[in-house]
Amino acid sequence: MQKSEFTPEEEQMIQREFEALLDDYAHTPHRQKVELITHAFKFANQAHYGVRRLSGEPYIMHPLAVARICVREIGLGSTSICSALLHDVVEDTDYTVEDIAGLFGDKIAQIVSGLTKISGGVFGDQASEQAENFRKLLLTISDDIRVVLVKIADRLHNMRTLGAQPKNKQYKIAGETQYIYAPLAHRLGLFPIKTELEDLSFKYEHPDTWQEIHDKLEAVKAHQMESFEQFADPIRERLTSMGYQYTIKARIKSVYSVWKKMMRQQCAFEDVYDLLAVRIIFTPNESMSEKDQCWMIYSAITELYRPHPERIRDWISTPKANGYEALHVTVMGGNGEWIEVQIRTDRMNEIAERGYAAHWKYKTGESDDSELDKWLREIKDILAHPEKDAMEFLGTFKLNLFAQEVFVFTPKGEIKTMPLGSTALDFAFMLHSEIGEHCIGAKVNHTLVPLSYHLKGGDQIEILTSNSQHPQKEWFEMVTTAKARNGLTLYFRREERKYIKHGERLVEDAIGMDSELSANHDMALARLLSFYNLTQPSQLYSEVGQGVIRLDNIHEIVFPKRGWRSYIPFFGKSDEGVKELKSEGVKEPKAEPTEKPKKKGANAVVLTDDELGKKFVLSQCCRPIPGDEVLGYMDENGLMHIHKIDCPEANLLKTSYGKRIYSATWNTHRLQSFVETIELKGIDKFGVFIHVLQTITTDFHINMRAINISSEDGIFKGTMEIYVYDRSELDELLKAIRKIDDIKEVKRVSIEN
Repeated sequence: MQKSEFTPEEEQMIQREFEALLDDYAHTPHRQKVELITHAFKFANQAHYGVRRLSGEPYIMHPLAVARICVREIGLGSTSICSALLHDVVEDTDYTVEDIAGLFGDKIAQIVSGLTKISGGVFGDQASEQAENFRKLLLTISDDIRVVLVKIADRLHNMRTLGAQPKNKQYKIAGETQYIYAPLAHRLGLFPIKTELEDLSFKYEHPDTWQEIHDKLEAVKAHQMESFEQFADPIRERLTSMGYQYTIKARIKSVYSVWKKMMRQQCAFEDVYDLLAVRIIFTPNESMSEKDQCWMIYSAITELYRPHPERIRDWISTPKANGYEALHVTVMGGNGEWIEVQIRTDRMNEIAERGYAAHWKYKTGESDDSELDKWLREIKDILAHPEKDAMEFLGTFKLNLFAQEVFVFTPKGEIKTMPLGSTALDFAFMLHSEIGEHCIGAKVNHTLVPLSYHLKGGDQIEILTSNSQHPQKEWFEMVTTAKARNGLTLYFRREERKYIKHGERLVEDAIGMDSELSANHDMALARLLSFYNLTQPSQLYSEVGQGVIRLDNIHEIVFPKRGWRSYIPFFGKSDEGVKELKSEGVKEPKAEPTEKPKKKGANAVVLTDDELGKKFVLSQCCRPIPGDEVLGYMDENGLMHIHKIDCPEANLLKTSYGKRIYSATWNTHRLQSFVETIELKGIDKFGVFIHVLQTITTDFHINMRAINISSEDGIFKGTMEIYVYDRSELDELLKAIRKIDDIKEVKRVSIEN
């Protein structure tokens, strides 16, 4: 930022802008606190004195503009106005949050503090740090949502003046505005601000396309307004005869919304027919409900114009999640064009324009629990248990900013709002995390559907649960809502903690039962970590707790009969350490050392849970699972394909691309399950197949995906697709099935190439 004295003309410009702010404030119903606002302005003006923006104008013009957006376009009061005026003081001057608190009170200081934390943007050189700052900002929803509202006003003014920034800054700011601030404004009900943020972001990201569509809109604007007047005149006559006070407005689509429709429908500008929308805002009579009067006006309009039967939207009976209420109907105008009409009361219009601030103003009691209130509670719940990685959190939060919803029904007929694209599993977690964790399926419109079923508007859904059901890692692929994803994350964290706690007890018991191990506790733990190629004790405890690592031979691992050289990693390579070991009678071994798991080397890879599906993909030609003998093939894009060693495709690769072949070992912890197919043959006696199913589901707690069984001449045969964690679990299952009377053959089905 530049710094220089202000000219008399600039001083007058600053004063005029402040007086305009006070004039805006005077036209609001808020209790007038002009002295407090004047004090905040003078303080901010003095703090920023001489500082200029990149555009060259005095910096104080930015806080003044943000304050005017807060009062004029969002409808906020004195606390928000003062916070807007002061929002950059702590960031850009020597004043502290404590100074603000001393001069203006704790509430304003708290909002300024929240705004200061996110001053650098969500993305940038320190993307993860900024995402964490954004999480901290959103935490203030719990205390005061005005922090977020003022921040949106700040972002709107920055976007309006973005032309002064260099190109790289324009792309960065426009990108994060499109990604997070526009959806956030929409979810908080600030529809005009959301529309402008989207349009400005599009303008700076795609300037040529924006200009082209903008020019075409300007060219047809006169014709559209002429059509509007012809369309509106009969409606005005009808509403006047009904005794209503009303306003009828025309709204032309924004450049961004036109472009989005062109992309979605793959059509040219000339083929976008609904450029014009008409908005009717009326003052309702107190003698009748708002809902009934909206439908009366709807009836009057549809007597004048023919309605489109599939384009009626009743947002009055079921308001949107951001609090939006209106009745939409699309009718055929006199010139043969479809025109959308939005019917709103004064109250509905203020909520549509000013969002949460207006919604809160119209609350009459604790029972007024809107979809927006429910959403805010859900956000607070997500914020209370954030992702470990801040960027992952940002992605999870983004899931909760869906612009569209579907309405579904519970078995008792209650309406529930879900984001578009939600699955049956999302719905289960929406009801309660425990229902989600034990969900085995659902009935939609009385028909059984899988967890991955995508909900449609009007569906009646009943969730089916089982106490034996537990979440699987692949469930992350089935959910789309932040609440469900957060619920799954918390479940797996809890399970991991259980494994660690259980494993730690087993390790400590194993060490404590052996006097020699107990006397060398720390060394024993270090040697176990080294033996299993682990870095943290918690990793060891987790694998022991899950049964991946057994402690039967713990003494041999810690004290192998190997001589003094095997102890060098624990006591150093100094001559003193070697002499000490020799003096204790430890001799050089003749036998080969105990075999250890392969370490990751130049031509070797270790397959872990976190990297499966990312750095490593399991080839579909042979479908290996943990425990199979495998090798890796590195393709030209750097992605490692894992094949069974005896896979014909792998043999071909070894022949043709020897330098790209890697040895591979598994280091998985039963966090992911894999689909395997088994083939059975046996005597077709009563109850034999029930016994097989009990073994799979009850004894081994294994889920099944598909069953195909047939019987002929007293012999049954078939295949079953099941979910297993690894080769050892599959082998144990096959061993158990073979023991069942009348089962003559059971095997894992190999994939044929």
